[in-house]
Amino acid sequence: MSLPLIGLFLAAFAVGTAEFIVAGLLPALAADLGVDIPTAGLLITGYAIGVAIGGPLLAIFTGSLPRRPLLLALMVAFVFGNMLCALATDYWLLLGARLVVACAHGLFFGTAMVVATRLVPRGRQSTAVSIVIAGITVANVLGAPAGAAIGYRFGWQMSFWAIAALGIVATGALAVLLPKTAPEGEPKQASLWSEVRVLGRPVVLLSYAMIALAMTAFFVPFSYIVPILTEVTGISTANVPWLLFISGVGGIFGNLIGGRLGDWKPMPALVVIFTLGLALYLAGLVAVHDPVAMTIVFFFWALVGFSFAAPVQTRILTAASDAPNLASTLISTAFNIGIAAGAWLGGMALTFGWDYAELPWISAGFLAITLVVALLSWSLERRGAAGSAVAAGQAGTGG
Repeated sequence: MSLPLIGLFLAAFAVGTAEFIVAGLLPALAADLGVDIPTAGLLITGYAIGVAIGGPLLAIFTGSLPRRPLLLALMVAFVFGNMLCALATDYWLLLGARLVVACAHGLFFGTAMVVATRLVPRGRQSTAVSIVIAGITVANVLGAPAGAAIGYRFGWQMSFWAIAALGIVATGALAVLLPKTAPEGEPKQASLWSEVRVLGRPVVLLSYAMIALAMTAFFVPFSYIVPILTEVTGISTANVPWLLFISGVGGIFGNLIGGRLGDWKPMPALVVIFTLGLALYLAGLVAVHDPVAMTIVFFFWALVGFSFAAPVQTRILTAASDAPNLASTLISTAFNIGIAAGAWLGGMALTFGWDYAELPWISAGFLAITLVVALLSWSLERRGAAGSAVAAGQAGTGG
């Protein structure tokens, strides 16, 4: 791992911790802010919507800026936003502060992915992407559990102060470790029309669909994982950070596996991953009532949830390599549309009388749809490759 990638990893760790921290603090936030659990869950939905909308809008207006100063400016905004979260005195102020962080998040990951792929040799792009994603998975292992533990011990405001401090460290690391220009220099900026046009390519569109559908499936139960574990499975609140730690370990393994598969055969890997995910969420309907079984299933939920990320993102970055800025930022949009939809659907199901234990049914349904989209994308990809081979053969024979 090169030093610049370490800097991107640290920054991704800080941003990932900020995104996931609310799920671990949900009951404490709801109690302190005087709202119910589904309303507090909108802090997750609102953040995701901020990423989905704010990131692409910022990408349009910052497309001509050099990538290194842009990353540093985004991290400064991230630190400022988390300080505002720590100072928030009611629900709406906290939601507004989270939106500031979300906008920085949206553009940060799109920019970081492009920078990462330009710091490595050709053929290693998926591995580079997985290193950035590893920051998010380690955020699940260390950041989210530690943040939850800090919040329950010292108050949720202290969790956001800790994230702001982490952001300052990550900003310093980027300033020191990122080269002032990529090895090949700053790339020529594509026109806005070129940036928009690549979004219509089937590989790009179907990859976005896979991301949004899969993340919806994963975040229906994850948004409410604390009450699921405490009220249904019977795990004590004090042990929840340990379960989040175990989930994060699964995410690390999944991310490492996904990075390797993305440099090998991404589409067969994605089909297998989504099939396993469907089976695991069906298994979760039974496992949720037993602490040991739920711990095992929760580990594999995270493993599958993170293993698809590198292959599907690399497909987008490769297909849009001639105009990557907007396309790369919309990756975070697709992820966070799924996160927002998952949190919202979970909250709606609870509002209409569903039990926490029934939420995996929604996950299984969305993963079934994701699998269909993956099979369609793979079929179109194979047809396109076959057509290109025929055309090349005809050109070679003068036909």
